Amino acid sequence: MVAEGLRSISRLLIANRGEIAVRIARTCRRLGIETVAVYSDADRRALHVLECDRAVHIGASAPSASYLNIPRIIEAARETGADALHPGYGLLSENPALAEACAEAEITFIGPPAESMRIMGDKANARALAIEHGVPVIPGYQGENQDVAFLLERAEEIGFPIMIKAVAGGGGRGMRLVEKPEAFERAAEAARRESERAFGSGGLVLEKAITAGRHVEIQVLADERGNTIHLGERDCSVQRRHQKVIEESPSPAVDAALRERMGENAIRLAKAVGYTNAGTVEFMLDEDGSFYFLEMNTRLQVEHGVTELRTNTDIVALQLYIACGQELPFTQEQVQFGGHAIECRIYAEDPLKNYTPSPGPVKVLRQPTGSHVRNDIGTYEGDEISTYYDPMISKLLTWGANRLEALEYMEEALAQYRVEGVKTNLSLLRAVITHPAFRAGSVTTQFLDKHLAADAIAGTATEEVLLAAFGYAVLSASHPDPWHAAGPIRSGGTAHLDIEYGGRVHTVDGQREAGASDLWIVSAVHRDKSVRFSFAAGDRILMEFEDQTVSCRVTPRPGGVEVTSGNRAYALTWAAGEHQRGTTETPRAAALTAPMPGLVLKVLARPGQKVKAHQTLVVLEAMKMEHSIEAPHDGVVKAVHCKEGGRVSEGAVLVELEQK
Repeated sequence: MVAEGLRSISRLLIANRGEIAVRIARTCRRLGIETVAVYSDADRRALHVLECDRAVHIGASAPSASYLNIPRIIEAARETGADALHPGYGLLSENPALAEACAEAEITFIGPPAESMRIMGDKANARALAIEHGVPVIPGYQGENQDVAFLLERAEEIGFPIMIKAVAGGGGRGMRLVEKPEAFERAAEAARRESERAFGSGGLVLEKAITAGRHVEIQVLADERGNTIHLGERDCSVQRRHQKVIEESPSPAVDAALRERMGENAIRLAKAVGYTNAGTVEFMLDEDGSFYFLEMNTRLQVEHGVTELRTNTDIVALQLYIACGQELPFTQEQVQFGGHAIECRIYAEDPLKNYTPSPGPVKVLRQPTGSHVRNDIGTYEGDEISTYYDPMISKLLTWGANRLEALEYMEEALAQYRVEGVKTNLSLLRAVITHPAFRAGSVTTQFLDKHLAADAIAGTATEEVLLAAFGYAVLSASHPDPWHAAGPIRSGGTAHLDIEYGGRVHTVDGQREAGASDLWIVSAVHRDKSVRFSFAAGDRILMEFEDQTVSCRVTPRPGGVEVTSGNRAYALTWAAGEHQRGTTETPRAAALTAPMPGLVLKVLARPGQKVKAHQTLVVLEAMKMEHSIEAPHDGVVKAVHCKEGGRVSEGAVLVELEQK
């Protein structure tokens, strides 16, 4: 039965995919509204297809042929009798043409008016509107002259570092931080190219980069009767490549007085543009407490869940009620804030390799549970992470009575999270949540770049972690060479393991003590120790030594094991012999390969060309992001094996480079 106040919506089409489509479908189910999924070739078995009441195929895998095809999406709504459409976030969610197409087809669009989207979706217009209504903005340029030389002149007047932003951009696409004038032209061209592909517009705006600031945003809601309120702030300062990784509410840097001022400015801007439904006004908060308008996202935000946990609301449900002409169910004074909420975005990517996407099959997926834990998931065990779309697997949220409690729940939840088949950023998330600066609430948007190098993300394999892996290997003979790993069964047998973790190979040697089958003298971290190993509780290795007992959870994985010690998981790989490789001579020839499957956007190398170290030779696009393939050293291009517009598989040789 459809909830009271929503009777004008009986069937809703979700013009999106992944986690947000699943999240919208679940609210609709609770409210008694039927749902229609749309899907591409790559998404025939996707979770959002399984979660909805019915599904319609709308085209090929590329977003331009399916999820960005407005006529086909409207046709799918008509075919299924859908009387409403929710765009989710990303894709077409901020495209006014979709809202207009819905109006023409007499389909209720769950979002703001097309004109509001058009004004605020153009960063130049949004900046001008903010200035007109007294909302502070960062010094910058938003004019019509888009000549690169002219833009460079304006950038020099504003002062470096400069942030280049696509006029129609969002989600970190079309954004570049430029530290020096000599890097400006290349960055501007890359931002323009990325924006044209993603949004169909190459316009750019410039802003003075605030490198020590915090990214703080205000959630607003506005109904069609003139009521506009805010639901407090979210701090989104932990970012990589201008995309958010961890969000929380409230912000550790915002007190009640600052929250009120930021909220008032957000509401003033929303009213100025005639806004209705849910939206987010983003600000940069400087060290001195000054804040500046960045942009307005005219849609539901990825991180809306932290606001829902803190205010005990369902923002998707509120969007539906507003779209049906209902009045907001509470005033600003009635908004209740409680506790602290944190969200971690779990991506299929490798943070140790510059966040390279990691598409592929999801072989294992184990999510944490508990009353203080929320999982917003977009995939399932046995599904596949496609190269065509964003690499986000899920969002993990925790709520606590205060920030410390929410952090403790998150640390525990991340320790329980299991994903196999693709690489993930779980190690990064664990490193951030336990980092002293983050625990103190003092991070800025430069936090990841300045505070978390690769070794900090990977962590250090402790002695007990190495011992647990060794114990598992000798008890289960799980090493690729069981005889070498476990040693002869007789007393006095030996074992040798090379274990790789975080780019470093650790050697563990052991000798079984005479007269005992499970007691070993083990050398790890440069000291010997007598340890008795045994299995306990199915997946635990028990280690007894020096009147102490320590246990670690050990789970087999392809080519190694994952060891959980305390609240941290370590993905270890058997790496026999790799500790000797450092003595080999550096090769004089290099084959530059594709780090992931993708589309070749630009080929900047030609046979016989002399190139410098770090010079970009090929630009790939995968999972909505550009990836530059650079020369590892000075040299001469021997051969080029790819063409612009072609697709390449992971590991494909792109360029052969001879070192000179």
